[in-house]
Amino acid sequence: MAKRFFCAPSPSMSFKFREASFDLLTDCLFNLNKRNKDNLNSLSKCCGNFKDKRLMEAIFLVTKELRLDPLAGYHAVELLQRFMVKHLTDLLSTPTPQGAAADQLESYEDAVFDKLKEKFPLIVFSCVQLASKLFLHSQIIDNNTAVRFLHSVGHSVSKQTVLESELMVLKGLEYELNAPNPLTYVEILLDVLGHNEPSIPVEQLYELCHHVLQYISLQRTAIYDSLLETTTQCVNPPREQREKFVTVTEDCMLLGVGVIAVATFILCVRKLEQVVEELSHITGISARSIGDFANVTLMHIVKTSSSISPTSVSITLIH
Repeated sequence: MAKRFFCAPSPSMSFKFREASFDLLTDCLFNLNKRNKDNLNSLSKCCGNFKDKRLMEAIFLVTKELRLDPLAGYHAVELLQRFMVKHLTDLLSTPTPQGAAADQLESYEDAVFDKLKEKFPLIVFSCVQLASKLFLHSQIIDNNTAVRFLHSVGHSVSKQTVLESELMVLKGLEYELNAPNPLTYVEILLDVLGHNEPSIPVEQLYELCHHVLQYISLQRTAIYDSLLETTTQCVNPPREQREKFVTVTEDCMLLGVGVIAVATFILCVRKLEQVVEELSHITGISARSIGDFANVTLMHIVKTSSSISPTSVSITLIH
């Protein structure tokens, strides 16, 4: 990998708890809730297709290597998802000549994907670069750093190429970079939780939440498949139920409370019931839904552990 380019910001340095006023926290929570609902009401049929484990892992590794705030990595994932869905839709909906044969249409689609395959690594990096510019307390990837880093990982590109790729993504997103960021939801929910319940060790939970959120992001498919089975009580849910379940997989508020509940179980299990009840009060999400999400996640975390059985975790959460 590339040499270290920046000094690493620690999670505790990038977010301070118990300093915001009640009014500010209320406004932030209201805004996050509205954005989450707006996002869920305008989901694309292709949402989640670009949240593949290997792709997200690559983005997290680039973010770590360039010593960016973790927020930038999660934001880059959301920007990439939105851009690729729109970009592919535009490319594949381009009018074709009347009377074109089926094999010609197939050949056109193959050409589109082949061309996109060549550009894709740079598109991914452009999303990370754009995300790095949205957080004032974080490092920003300028074009000089971008070229050096890309060269170090085997992609020989010029500054002009980097700039053109960044502009292409920016225009494709219609200059709208304000996407839901799951880590932001975790941070604000923790801050509200700490305000309402001063005895909760939110600073320590925050450190652990980073690891839990990353784990859930990388195991996204397996965890949400298990959650779907738990919710429907069906091993092979029908297609209709899977399509409706997309609103659950893209719900940042549910993900945020689930992450905090899992971190609480790991760090201070005696506080779990108190935390889940307060999170339910804050968000309106039922304690049962929060418990189901946390239970499924913990089942996956301890699946290969010899010291804790999945059954014991389930019993602990239910009671």
